[in-house]
Amino acid sequence: MRERVVITGMGLISPLGHSVSATWQAYMAGKSGADKTTIFDASTYPTTFSAEVKGFDLVKFIKTADLHKNGSRGSRFALAATAEACRQAGVHIEKDKPGDGIDRTRLGIYLGAGEGSADNDAFFTSIIAATKPGSDEIDWKAWAAVVRKMMSASRELEQEANMAATHLALLTGARGPSRSCLTACAASTQATGEAAMLIRAGKADVMIAGGAHSMIHPLGVTGFNRLTALSTRNDSPQTASRPFTRSRDGFVIGEGASILILESLKSAKKRGAKVLAELIGYGSSSDAFRVTDMHESARGGSSAIRFALEDAGLRPTDIDYINAHGTSTGENDSIETKAIKNVFGENARNVPVSSTKSLMGHLIGAAGAAELIISIVGMLEGIIPQTANYDDPDPELDLDYVPNRPRKADLNIILNESFGFGGQNDVVIVRKFTDS
Repeated sequence: MRERVVITGMGLISPLGHSVSATWQAYMAGKSGADKTTIFDASTYPTTFSAEVKGFDLVKFIKTADLHKNGSRGSRFALAATAEACRQAGVHIEKDKPGDGIDRTRLGIYLGAGEGSADNDAFFTSIIAATKPGSDEIDWKAWAAVVRKMMSASRELEQEANMAATHLALLTGARGPSRSCLTACAASTQATGEAAMLIRAGKADVMIAGGAHSMIHPLGVTGFNRLTALSTRNDSPQTASRPFTRSRDGFVIGEGASILILESLKSAKKRGAKVLAELIGYGSSSDAFRVTDMHESARGGSSAIRFALEDAGLRPTDIDYINAHGTSTGENDSIETKAIKNVFGENARNVPVSSTKSLMGHLIGAAGAAELIISIVGMLEGIIPQTANYDDPDPELDLDYVPNRPRKADLNIILNESFGFGGQNDVVIVRKFTDS
């Protein structure tokens, strides 16, 4: 008998709101997080909009915000989301002697955390200063002079993907297993699934799991534009993310943090923590194909779904709802649809499938766990979140994509999919908790 893994807390900082409830309410109201980019001047880029987290101030969430003042944008989002999740789960933060019944050596962290942004002003200024007009040579003395004047060691360190977990350890006192992964858009789902495996294996009692990321900066947007992965619907940012439609032209880049408190059922009962849901299945695979392209047969995604079902001891007919990766790119949406059909067969058209990226945007490393959180709230509320902007169906994609309006439903078992660049595929399954 393996240890049962339950979810006792959730926290979310997203373009739709600074909490789980605020995000959910905005989503149910059909509000979009997309608008013109303000973090930097993107007016000359092919894509001039994004889904930003606006009006965020870490001081509103934790008492020790000054300790994290040099934290990257993603790290600060993670701190706030963790504070919300911990409070819901009854995990004390910012205390030397927490008194919440959790052994800190058995409290771990697993984040799908993206790299922090470069210190852009210093970075680009140093390059410009070192570039000799009409020459390919670099004046390293000029470069070093600018670097010494403008750069700081702490800000440079924040570019490392493990730093978000470091900030969370300082906040919570967690001294158990600490892991970080950066498997593109699948990162936070991988982190959540593998955190559950650590609890099952007896390596931890409680895990702070999820993701944090912000790529809304010059290099991040440039990279995705060059890959032609971003929508260029600059005249209508709010309708740019349109998964599974014929007119989809790319995703809307977003940012944020999504945190779940995973815990052994034994630990949750001992502490008297309220259980929100149970994580019962996890599957992971690789396409072993191209860096940015999914294999045309959908072999990677299909395998991850099958592995998750096998891990949960379920059949495809047991799934009540699928929260799709649903990026609004031509390739992902068609191949993800094929993956679902490969596994679910004739029943594929009977399972509701929706993409919450249609309003929230694509939170990259934080996306999967954010979508899992929305799915769990939907399960508790008896509502399937809609796929927004679904006004131009693709005749080649014929599943039930829950178009444009939330749908009431009795949800007991939910499957959440995340498929990342590089061919990383991760799937988790959660169910409504019953103590039996």
